[in-house]
Amino acid sequence: MKKRNLTTAAVLAAAALGTGIGALNAQQPGFTRTVLQDQDLMVNGRHAVVARAEFVPGGVVGKHTHPGEELGYVVEGTLQLLVEGRPPVTLKKGEVFFVPAGVIHDGKNVGKGKAVVLATYVVEKGKPVATAVK
Repeated sequence: MKKRNLTTAAVLAAAALGTGIGALNAQQPGFTRTVLQDQDLMVNGRHAVVARAEFVPGGVVGKHTHPGEELGYVVEGTLQLLVEGRPPVTLKKGEVFFVPAGVIHDGKNVGKGKAVVLATYVVEKGKPVATAVK
């Protein structure tokens, strides 16, 4: 199956199962997130979601939280990560980051070209993978 069909199938399956992937795909202007995989884990009540996020220059994801941990890898560009209670961190291609469960955070492309992040979320089943914070 082609990548596009797999992504579509994952999103539709998640919507049907109520895993909250729709909330993960809520987009800000200049930011897109594509779910690549959603897999149940052997840990009871958890699933892992792998997503690819793209930011145009100046693009932001917006403040949000996850009901589990986020592990990220910067594939391309320069990203400023803002995690509540910590000083801002600037990450470049090849660097990784971790955001604990429930912590408010945001990301912004502070480079001149696009920024791309590959993120894995290990989250509770039945809850939205991401929840916007005002």
